[in-house]
Amino acid sequence: EVVEEKEIKVSTTDKESGYMFRDGKPEGFFYLDHRTTDLKYNIITDVHLTPGNIHDSRPYLNRLDRQIKRFGFNVEAVGLDAGYLTIPLCKGLENRKIMGVIAHRRFKPKKGYMPKWKYIYDKKSNTYTCPNGSTLTYSTTNREGYRHYHSDPKDCVNCPLLAQCTNAQNHKKVITRHVWEESKEKVRENRLSKEGKLIYKKRKETIERSFADAKQLHGLRYCRLRSLKGASEQAIMTATAQNIKKIANHLTAS
Repeated sequence: EVVEEKEIKVSTTDKESGYMFRDGKPEGFFYLDHRTTDLKYNIITDVHLTPGNIHDSRPYLNRLDRQIKRFGFNVEAVGLDAGYLTIPLCKGLENRKIMGVIAHRRFKPKKGYMPKWKYIYDKKSNTYTCPNGSTLTYSTTNREGYRHYHSDPKDCVNCPLLAQCTNAQNHKKVITRHVWEESKEKVRENRLSKEGKLIYKKRKETIERSFADAKQLHGLRYCRLRSLKGASEQAIMTATAQNIKKIANHLTAS
């Protein structure tokens, strides 16, 4: 039996950094700065560093809880980019009764095949309906929490859309849906609401501007110290300097 192991690249100069590979981003060993700013004054309220191979959404809920507990924030809504659109994060925001506004990222299907959004889900019957009108019924739920919906091969074998639907030899189409999928759908609805559009518009004026200022004016584009501790010290000191400037500007303006 052959067991495949995932290759994990390790830096020879800083073993605590992580190898990052993303579309449109530089490739290599990096640290990621996960920071939070408030909507009104753009004050940085949290800075947390992780290796570059850690997904953005993983530390988010813990950092959010830390800020609420430490500062007593009454968080009503949060605005995040598409990298945070994961089902566990959406469910976590719903449990905390916080309005999540997250950019949408529509994944492209395999070339020549129809996307999942063309299959309509009906909550009452717990079924999917394909573009040709056939029904996909619930079959089972796996350990990861995904429900499986199967089509009837008898309906699919002569379907004119079969070539765009599935290449399975048994002519059976399978669609998966997470048990917390509704939480993700609510976040999508939030993004399209009047309040959601305003919050997401403000996001580029606050957090994105904070990152740009840190990289362009404070040298945070590169790490000056090795190790996660050293990089964290640099990021925290940078955020402190930015906050001093922000507070001074607001005080003089008032």
